[in-house]
Amino acid sequence: MTESTHNHIDRSITRGFGLALALTAITLVAEVAGGVWTNSLALLSDAAHVFMDMLALGLSWMAIVLANRPATDQRTYGWHRAEIFASLINGATLIFIAVGILHEAWARFQHPEAVKSKEMFIIAAIGLVMNLVAATQLHGHSHDDLNVRSAFLHVMGDAVASVGVLVGGVIMLYTQMYVLDALISAAIAVIIVFGSVRVLREATHILLEGAPRNIDLPEVVAKIRAVDGVNDIHHLHVWSICSHISALSAHIDIEPDYRLRQGEIIGEIEEMLDHDYHITHTTLQGECSRCLAGPVIQQLKHRPRRSSLCSHGHDGHDHDHTH
Repeated sequence: MTESTHNHIDRSITRGFGLALALTAITLVAEVAGGVWTNSLALLSDAAHVFMDMLALGLSWMAIVLANRPATDQRTYGWHRAEIFASLINGATLIFIAVGILHEAWARFQHPEAVKSKEMFIIAAIGLVMNLVAATQLHGHSHDDLNVRSAFLHVMGDAVASVGVLVGGVIMLYTQMYVLDALISAAIAVIIVFGSVRVLREATHILLEGAPRNIDLPEVVAKIRAVDGVNDIHHLHVWSICSHISALSAHIDIEPDYRLRQGEIIGEIEEMLDHDYHITHTTLQGECSRCLAGPVIQQLKHRPRRSSLCSHGHDGHDHDHTH
């Protein structure tokens, strides 16, 4: 991916977040007012979720802005990890709000209260439309960026909740089964928990320097060993800087006959890693373990030494280092 393409994607994501924030704010105002007016716990619960969505979207937008700041001597990778911290905070706040909703739903389940079902239906329909429009602004990049994915899950959680409120509003309108208001609220909380646990798990995995889940390490090792001139690979480490930037470091053991082509071999490996796995940050160190006992080194050992400097150059530590 070229730098211009990456910048275009970042601008697209930023615009999507801006529109999603505006639509979420409108939904929040409508559901808070409507929840109080209709005495609907489901609407108020969804409004609380929407408020946390605004916080989540704000954090995510801030993370994108920080990630675009240039790297410094103190932060050589820049601010890309801000995305993961934002996702971690988003997931934690979702768990918190889910517990609150479940608590209120249990109280309402024990003592159902009448709600204005018709008005509740209309307000939920407005919220659904707003959520779906906001979701379309984020969906395009939700598969590549954990930060966008967490925000997308927030918005989709609201959309699903709005559907539940719509269905519940229709049923209560004709049956007066107001206990459904509490049941819908509990269902919203369960949806929130499932989404937040998934985001928390992925964010924690990245913070603990875990290998990217979409990369098969045995397959990576096999492909590197298959490159002409490679004898073996060791000290392999693969981790994620953020959800869409992966890094790899390794020692590449070169065959003695390929020592002079070491730069080409490492370049070929880097190209393969970029093309097949989108690993763009690599640190590869070339070395030759077989050269220590190979015929070239043996012949050099039997040559007369001209000076201490020349002899030091062939003392059995002849390793090239390519980064």
